[in-house]
This record gives sequence, C-alpha cells and structure tokens, in this order.
Amino acid sequence: MDKITGLNILLVDDEPHILRSLSRALRSEQYHIHTAEGGPAALEILANESIDVVVTDKNMPEMTGNELLAIIAEQYPDTIRIMLTAFTEQAALIDAINQGKVWGYMQKPWDNDNLRITIEQALQTKMLIAERNMLRASLKRYKREHRSQFQRFIGGSLAMQVVYKCIDKAAPSRANVFITGPSGTGKELAAEAIHNLSPRHNNELVCINCAAIPSELMESEIFGHIKGAFSGATNNRDGAATLADGGTLFLDEIGEMDMALQAKILRFIQTGTFQRVGSGKVEKVDVRFVCATNRNPLEAIEQQLLREDLFYRLNVIAIDMPALSDRDEDPLQIALFYLNKFSEMENKLFVGFSKRAEQLILNYTWPGNVRQLE
Repeated sequence: MDKITGLNILLVDDEPHILRSLSRALRSEQYHIHTAEGGPAALEILANESIDVVVTDKNMPEMTGNELLAIIAEQYPDTIRIMLTAFTEQAALIDAINQGKVWGYMQKPWDNDNLRITIEQALQTKMLIAERNMLRASLKRYKREHRSQFQRFIGGSLAMQVVYKCIDKAAPSRANVFITGPSGTGKELAAEAIHNLSPRHNNELVCINCAAIPSELMESEIFGHIKGAFSGATNNRDGAATLADGGTLFLDEIGEMDMALQAKILRFIQTGTFQRVGSGKVEKVDVRFVCATNRNPLEAIEQQLLREDLFYRLNVIAIDMPALSDRDEDPLQIALFYLNKFSEMENKLFVGFSKRAEQLILNYTWPGNVRQLE
C-alpha cells in the first residue's frame, strides 16, 4: 500500500519533552499531530477532533494509559490505540492487549524508525478495517435490496424484489390489499407474509378459496350460521369472519364469488358488521381483508364477475405477482430448493442438476408457475 498521509495522530504523555521528541519523529510523515499532557486533555481533544491513532504513555498521573485507552476503546472504537511502555511492564501490557484496549505497543526508549513503521502499520490496519466495514455494509444493503429469500418465498429476481418491497410496505398498514397474478405464482404466500409481518400476526390468518366452495355454502363459510339455518345445520358454527377477528381474512379468487354475496362482503367491509346465516343478530369484528384473483380485475368488472365498488374498497394496496417466466434465474433457485427438500423427504442424496437440466429449467416457460415447478 502507498504511505498514508494527512491523518490525525494524538500523542499523550505527561512529560512535555517526550511529546516534543515524538512530534519531531513523526513531523516528516505529513501527519496532523496533536499532543496532550495527560488523559483528561486527550479526551477533550478526542471529543472535538477525528483522531485516527492515539499513542500514549502507560504511567501518567490523574489517569493511567490503561485507563485512557479503556475509555477510548469504548467511546471511539475505530481509533487505533498504541501504548508506550517499559520492558518491565509487559505483564500489564499483555493484559491490556487481551482486553482489546491496545492495538500495539512501543518500548521505551523507542527507535524513531520503528515508531514510524508502527504508526504506518496502525494506519494501514485502520484503512483495512474501514474497507472491511464498508464491504460488510454494502453486502448487508445488497442483501436487503436483493433478497433471495423472503418469508416463504424463494427467488432474488428484480420482479420479486418489487413484490418484497410491496409486502414490506403493506404489512404494517391497516389498509386492505388486492393481489393479482396468474395461478401458481404465490398469492396466498404473499397474503401469509403480509399477515406474519403485520401487527395482527398474533391473531389468525383465515384463508378462504372462493373457487373451491359451492356458492350455496359460501355465505355460511364466511359469516357462519346458527342451528337450523338450513338443512344440515345441526349446530351453531363460527365463520371465517369470526375466526379472523383481530387478524386477517384472505379471500382467494374473489372473482369467483357470487355477486349477491359480494354485496354482503362490501357491507361487511364498510361497517365491520355481519349476520350469521339464519340469524338477525348483528355481530361486529375487526378484520383486515387481503383478496386475490387470477383474473384481470378490470376485465372481471366489465364481465360483471366482480363488483366495481367492492374492488375499489379492496384495492387500497395493490400487489401484482409475476409469472415464473418473468423471474430471471429464480426457477433454478426454486428447483434446487425443492430438490433439497425432496432429498431429505426421500432420504436420498440429490446433489444438483446437470448443466443441460439447468438450461431446460431456465428456458421453459412454466405455464403453471411455481406450483408446476414444485
């Protein structure tokens, strides 16, 4: 490395003639030299100047070198600390080094060349530490901005970074969320992530697949029913609205819900109240809605499959899940994840894919998205 110049060095000793000798030894090195006749004066300089290296005598009145360096280590940990000490004081010096108070030491009487070399090595070390810390911060920032895993999602593509940021933004809010995207892209995982990161995470996330439940049973599934409400209703039953009180209600494929029931969902969102099937009693709950569809919602509105007023009540925060074909190298990362998972399940060692298999995975369009890849 090139010689480092222009940095600040603080020399501390209670004897002025020693400070002058140290200053003369370092003057030609183009450092900014500061001197202090004791620990209290040194701390005052440190409070007002950005000091790179402190060189201090060990034995001083008022405050010893050990005491001074202990304070510096705590308050200014990036400052390199060097002790001037007599050969007979090695036991105390080793103790100080072991406690992390001292980076290095110089024996008295010192050799000027060795002093300059020690200072230069100390400054080189400080620069390396600073570079390491910058790299660590940069890596941490990169991992934060380019997460390859998030909640139960796998993938670090740009498209998924957008999704992760949307989820981060949506989670702490009380606002309703509307998730769009093709089937198999992870819309339910997104709802789960929003709930898990939200203040509601200690309460229930209740998921209803509107496409999987017959329309005549859907109202009971969401709002519950009382005994005798319909044929087969032999007991009172809580619905998803009650179970999700204080938590999150996820309505998947809401575009498949009957329009008449959509009107009741709209009223539920507006008032926070509902009635069980067969009951005249009005119940009130605190529920956050997250809904999803694999349809284009505007087209669904035109086709009268989705109420426009309901859509705008739900679409406060919008998240669009990308198709797997739009996720760069994520398919291979996801495939490796499932390979490892199935390797453990089958108690077999699958180490990876051939190069040809990797190319096939990356080049395939995956019309069924992540669900198909799994």
